[in-house]
Amino acid sequence: MGWTDERVELLKKLWSDGLSASQIAAELGGITRNAVIGKVHRLGLSGRAKSPSSAAPRPRKARSSGHMLRVSRPAVRGNTALAYEYEPEPEPELIEIPTEQRKTLLQLNEHTCRWPVGDPGASDFFFCGGDTSNEQPYCSFHCRVAYQPANDRRREKRAFRG
Repeated sequence: MGWTDERVELLKKLWSDGLSASQIAAELGGITRNAVIGKVHRLGLSGRAKSPSSAAPRPRKARSSGHMLRVSRPAVRGNTALAYEYEPEPEPELIEIPTEQRKTLLQLNEHTCRWPVGDPGASDFFFCGGDTSNEQPYCSFHCRVAYQPANDRRREKRAFRG
């Protein structure tokens, strides 16, 4: 069905009476709620009568001062990982790597330790370059650092959480 002059007038009246778009569509018959909303916008109809129940603010429920305790939340929002200062874990027994042992990425092979040392963006970045054994990617020292038993890792995690 199209929008006749009578249907448009009835739409305006029902809209100003405060009926919802679904109620108006049911009253007019043969159209959808979205059709009513579209016509209302095209006609530029805005303000509507409020139902008596929605005009008056609802009274708030009284809080019981019993068993519930309100806990304040931290004021930090967003990426909280960057908000707190923390001390990085100390490097495990730093070893001095001789200059002649140090390797660049292009110098690494299957028999050299691939443990990165330093900041990859810095000019003094290098790889350990020590001899590997048993087809491991790291030298014996860095294997002990990299491959820790699961029980040790769990114990350290519990200690870190406090």
